[in-house]
Amino acid sequence: MTDKDVDLRRKWNDLAEEVRHHRDLYYNRQPIIADAEFDELFIALQQLEAEHPELAVPDSPTMQVGAPVAVASSFANVEHLERMMSLDNVFDDEELLDWLTRTPAPRYLTELKIDGLSIDLIYRNGRLERAATRGDGRVGEDVTENARVIEDIPGELSGSEEYPVPELLEVRGEVFIAIEDFAEVNERRINDGGKPFANPRNAAAGSLRQKNTEDVKKRRLRMICHGLGATTGFTPESQWEVYRALAAWGLPVSPYTEAVESVAAIQEKVAYWGKHRQAATHEMDGLVVKVDSLAGQRALGSTSRAPRWAIAYKYPPEEVTTTLLDIQVGVGRTGRVTPFAIMAPVLVAGSTVAMATLHNQTEVKRKGVLIGDTVVIRKAGEIIPEVLGPVVEKRTGSEREFIFPTLCPSCGTRLAPQKEGDIDWRCPNTRSCPAQLSARLTYLAGRGAFDIEALGEKGAQDLIRHGILTDESGLFDLDEEKLLASKVYTTNAGKMNASGKKLLEHLAQARQTDLWRVLVGLSIRHVGPMAARALAARYHSMAALRDAAVEDIAETDGVGLIIAQSFREWFEVDWHRDIVAHWAAAGVTMEEEAGEEIAQTLAGLTIVATGSLEGFTRDSVKEAIISRGGKASGSVSKKTDYVVVGGNAGSKEVKARELGLKILDEAGFVRLLAAGPEVPEEEPTAAEENGEGE
Repeated sequence: MTDKDVDLRRKWNDLAEEVRHHRDLYYNRQPIIADAEFDELFIALQQLEAEHPELAVPDSPTMQVGAPVAVASSFANVEHLERMMSLDNVFDDEELLDWLTRTPAPRYLTELKIDGLSIDLIYRNGRLERAATRGDGRVGEDVTENARVIEDIPGELSGSEEYPVPELLEVRGEVFIAIEDFAEVNERRINDGGKPFANPRNAAAGSLRQKNTEDVKKRRLRMICHGLGATTGFTPESQWEVYRALAAWGLPVSPYTEAVESVAAIQEKVAYWGKHRQAATHEMDGLVVKVDSLAGQRALGSTSRAPRWAIAYKYPPEEVTTTLLDIQVGVGRTGRVTPFAIMAPVLVAGSTVAMATLHNQTEVKRKGVLIGDTVVIRKAGEIIPEVLGPVVEKRTGSEREFIFPTLCPSCGTRLAPQKEGDIDWRCPNTRSCPAQLSARLTYLAGRGAFDIEALGEKGAQDLIRHGILTDESGLFDLDEEKLLASKVYTTNAGKMNASGKKLLEHLAQARQTDLWRVLVGLSIRHVGPMAARALAARYHSMAALRDAAVEDIAETDGVGLIIAQSFREWFEVDWHRDIVAHWAAAGVTMEEEAGEEIAQTLAGLTIVATGSLEGFTRDSVKEAIISRGGKASGSVSKKTDYVVVGGNAGSKEVKARELGLKILDEAGFVRLLAAGPEVPEEEPTAAEENGEGE
């Protein structure tokens, strides 16, 4: 591997890790960057993968919808009947026109893009059976009891002669807090001793996840439907008819949705709502354009994460001024110390904001802001504002410079760059800094690692605060006696509660897990699930992997030198090795039998699959390619070896033909998987299919 390849892989790893992090914050916790800034990161990752298809691994954020359910969630995980999707975005008139040109239709619908929390409702024979959040599009959180107290969500549907209630109905909608209700919700929250929500979207997300339904009622949640998933007994012909039926059944639909029949009419709606964003009852972050015909929608199909028949036009951010009251810092999982602005609350883009990110100390100096300044803030993407800079003319002389702390606000350790030239300062007390340790414990308890549901952020902080854990090494040694020193896992009478019993049960189950999950749980930088799977599949034991040379580890498919070096550096730390030793002594999986090896028939090949295949799901196609040594790419380029074409393939097939690439149908793909590139043949031409070539 060349130095250029190493740098490229490092760039992709860092960018992908940042996108995953901010996506998790947005969907499961509190976002710290603006929506527009996230869009820039996401687009940069897409462009990088388009230029270098070998980087587009199956678990890339560009292939994913939403974010996995938070590890600290107290709600059960449930699978949606049909997968929930995201929307692709355009950001100017030219991009919108390009999309309309590629997506011609006799009629479209324009809808306001509600800035709320997606919800999935299942009605059977007209009765509400289940409600769930979107999660990662396949699995969400079961919030049925909370949904039942939202007035806009009927417990039972009412049919009509034209639209009788169907046997099965999976409804997609958006839960939100109306702008007119937000101030009152925040006032009540402050009076109850809580911190105000930054905006209605965060308030809605937090409200839907309340444990007490009475608390949910107080948040005045509303809901608007915007689509369907699985149905039985209802076969509409258009999206417009869907909305008519939903309204007939007693479900709320948007009063702002309009049918249009020309590009000019769509452009007119975009311009109108760009000037009247405050006119809506809810926060909006764009205008959605949909093909109205459901047959047209099916013909256009979807990508791995979004439908091709809909697009969201996102408006440019709005700017206001406010007072910068203070600058504080927070500590992340890797020890990175990040400053953020505390501002006088101000209404921007329809919501009240009081915090903004400042990224790092260099950024604070670059922007030239002083504490006490009047600053210009931009609520980019209408989620989290960013500080653009000071209004120098309004300075009074009382402003003061922000002094970046020299000590960690969590543990008091002296801060420093990790290496010479680093912009970010970090807390070097990686072992026992409470903020870092809490984040690592929460991470290893996640579904992508040990899947210890009873260990969330609150529980992790409690175990640290009471000295029960000083690092991860003692996690699997926890017992009832140790947990009695906890507050989260005990009753007021000092006995272990249900959460404590559940934690011990989950820890016992987690000991016998897959080796790759253990590797993920160690929080080795860059070693995510994909790399961990590859390493476990090759070495089969922690000992063999630990003793392997960096060069040997780097040769593992999908790993490379950066991950190999990161792995080696991690094991050079004494207390890191102690974690492994303690876990091993506690019975945690450290080796596993080698499974039946799959023939590497696709070694060195880059394959793009597009369209619908009868015998494969999108995920199983990727797994089939990767498990046989191939690279499953999401974009077509000159470096693509084969393009597998199914139904409704779309633009990727067109591009493949333009580039003269080898194209396979599903049968050819199956032969390729079995025997490699010697057997499959390109799909027949139209002339050959008609017998003209004989």
